[in-house]
Amino acid sequence: MANEKRNLTKSIYALLMLFILISSSCTRVVFREERVPALANPFEQEIIAIYNNLNFDDTLRFEIFKNAMIGHHFIEFDNKNILTIIDFSQPSTDKRCYIIDLAQKKVLYNTLVAHGRNSGENYATEFSNIRGSKQSSLGFYKTSGTYTGSNGYSLYLDGLEKDINHLAREREIVIHGADYVSQEFIDENGRLGRSWGCPAFPRDLSTEIIDVIKDGSCLYIYADDPAYLSRTLYIPEKITSETVVQ
Repeated sequence: MANEKRNLTKSIYALLMLFILISSSCTRVVFREERVPALANPFEQEIIAIYNNLNFDDTLRFEIFKNAMIGHHFIEFDNKNILTIIDFSQPSTDKRCYIIDLAQKKVLYNTLVAHGRNSGENYATEFSNIRGSKQSSLGFYKTSGTYTGSNGYSLYLDGLEKDINHLAREREIVIHGADYVSQEFIDENGRLGRSWGCPAFPRDLSTEIIDVIKDGSCLYIYADDPAYLSRTLYIPEKITSETVVQ
């Protein structure tokens, strides 16, 4: 009888330890058929809730959205309702730009966007902050005012990350429309046309997009680029209580 009690006690103890082990290793929550990290604090839980609600259909990876939301939170923007994400880890043939109304929790536009001609062919893989490089720059930008130039109605951008994109104004990196950003161009060439470093949008959408995102909203341009990820301050593992709000 005593042996049976000891065996029962051992079994209960083993089950308890197994439960604790499983519970401590459950660090992810299910989003549709994929998984995204389950995060501890309310702000990060809110990011998951917004991501799930926006229903990206697996086109925009959770970690990219999370990085964008972290920068959007820690950097001062005049218009906090609008967040634009350009995902250069996707090919130019994909609709890799997402313009999000965070107040309404709604994707306003999911559209094509071009990268710089010296950043790559169908994929953007090379990036620069150097004038004349004709390459795209990654990171966080603040949209500014509009003007009409050689590319028509255009939008100034201010790069917010030192030595990554802070020379955007000097390089004349702006948002504008372009005829080479279209499905017709893709059908003929197998990729979009390319800019001199600007994020160029379809001509028929550029004016309304510019009017939605102008005057101080957040633009985040991402790529799976180790050099950028090692230098930016706005990724989860680098955020601290001393992170500077610009």
